[in-house]
Amino acid sequence: MTPSPPGAQLDLAGTLSGIRRMAPLSLFVVVFGLAFGVAALSRGLSGLETMLMSALVFAGASQFAALELWGPEIPLLPLIAITFAINARHLLMGAAIQPWLAYLPPAQRYGSVVLMSDSNWAMAVADRQRGETNLGMLVGGGIALWVTWLAGTLLGVIFGSGIEEPERFGLDVIMGCFLLAMLIGGRRDLSMLLPWAAAALTAVAAMAWLPPHSHVIVGALAGGLAGLLFPAKQTRKPSP
Repeated sequence: MTPSPPGAQLDLAGTLSGIRRMAPLSLFVVVFGLAFGVAALSRGLSGLETMLMSALVFAGASQFAALELWGPEIPLLPLIAITFAINARHLLMGAAIQPWLAYLPPAQRYGSVVLMSDSNWAMAVADRQRGETNLGMLVGGGIALWVTWLAGTLLGVIFGSGIEEPERFGLDVIMGCFLLAMLIGGRRDLSMLLPWAAAALTAVAAMAWLPPHSHVIVGALAGGLAGLLFPAKQTRKPSP
């Protein structure tokens, strides 16, 4: 059996550490879950349907987008298209950590990505860049986010009221600020500016001229293509 290389380990201690580290950010997720629970009830979903949607889908932006199309007659193809557009970034996120997961047992490998979301993925990637060998941040962080998302949804279902417009309080930018902090705190290499700039510029252009949510795919593909065509130069180690 091929041994797992450095960077491909998962244990209970690492998972618990990931839960603790993600706990502060997870508290903000409760607010969004509450808003979703209230919005889902107002669109005609039952409390059970709302909880099942949060438990099984676990994708806030896609769930809110689905509510916009919800009604007596659900347009299935547009619903599939908009859900794919919003979550297509997970294809690239998964590809980015595939070398890290490649030698893990299948149950650990696929179970880890089931819990993957933007924030725990970003923290796990930052850990990997610092030489961390444990996937606990990805798994434990995902568990923390999933539990608090469910808790917030439950509060919305129980009380039937809450913060329906989190942007009024600036809460909608919390996740963006967090990801920006992870980006800045990661590997400091000027060669990374090119893919960042390509992704940012094409995403902004797509927001202006292309259909909604397509900027997610366009920006990610442009950044990835720039990184592929102009890879970072490897620093040569001095000869002994």
